[in-house]
Amino acid sequence: MIKVGICGFGYWGPNLLRTFGKNHGFQVVAIADRLPAARAAAAETPQLRLFESAEEMIDDASIDAVAIATPVSTHFPLARRALAKAKHVLVEKPMCTTSAEGEELIALARANGRVLMVDHTYLFHGAVTKLAELKQEGSLGAISYYDSLRVNLGLFQPDMNVLWDLAPHDLSIIDFLFDEEPVHVEATGYCHLNPGLPDIAYVTLHFASRMIAHLNLSWMSPVKVRRIAIGGSSKMVVWDDLDQDEKLKIYNSGIDVQPEDQRGTIVPSYRIGDIYSPRLPNSEPLVRVVEHFHRVIAGREESVMSGERGLRVVRQLEAAQRAIAAGLARNTVHGIAPALRVAR
Repeated sequence: MIKVGICGFGYWGPNLLRTFGKNHGFQVVAIADRLPAARAAAAETPQLRLFESAEEMIDDASIDAVAIATPVSTHFPLARRALAKAKHVLVEKPMCTTSAEGEELIALARANGRVLMVDHTYLFHGAVTKLAELKQEGSLGAISYYDSLRVNLGLFQPDMNVLWDLAPHDLSIIDFLFDEEPVHVEATGYCHLNPGLPDIAYVTLHFASRMIAHLNLSWMSPVKVRRIAIGGSSKMVVWDDLDQDEKLKIYNSGIDVQPEDQRGTIVPSYRIGDIYSPRLPNSEPLVRVVEHFHRVIAGREESVMSGERGLRVVRQLEAAQRAIAAGLARNTVHGIAPALRVAR
């Protein structure tokens, strides 16, 4: 039985407590949160030791693994401390705030023989599982684009901008499905409410395979939308995560062009076929994340959410952040943007 301590009992901490509690391979023994109200809520679960200091809880020799669900700025120091104490780590996304921090965490996990895993929960969503099957069997053909609309009204985060809050979902999905890092990243953003934290961002990623990915990220939309479209040469897919009945739709549609030596001009033919909505697994993604964490610790599975994959996401976030910062600086010079204070 692996004894687990949870750092942070705000929005995500109760979900971790509930999910780890259902897994027979783990026993949650401690919760750490600096807020009295959070500790009071955790105290409703019997036989939990409560800590005000996450560092103190991590130092407890009886704890084998920690799950970190604290503000992003604390991910690195807490994960580093836990790995140095030879504990397994499951840390919320993004793994850390710089690639240098990520490299240090990976090296520390390797040196101490411990599992470092990033909770990119969407990788265990039924839709992503199905997309991975389609990609692996070649049903989609050559991928030309990945287009994501991930917007809502809020929730404004006090310690990160919209890029670092929402983009990790898509970046981790792209990395998992296509196993390819972009060769170039473009991004623009704007700060409407907080001069230091962009609340709208548009990110475009270019890949050597000629795939292009575009992310529309916003905390300023009047409606919540979670929709992804993937275009392949054989089939196209739309995943609407808010559609309770048909989350995933597979379109047997595409564009066919005659070979260059057989045409005088580019006149494409449009192929419009059937639409299929497969039944997706009904299991909760976080339940699968926790079970995967256990299997990786036990050496029965290779991690799909490893520190190395988490680092790739952070590198792409950094590239997009640099592009946004440059754009905000140019706009400030021309008097059409708030004073630049890029922060996470």
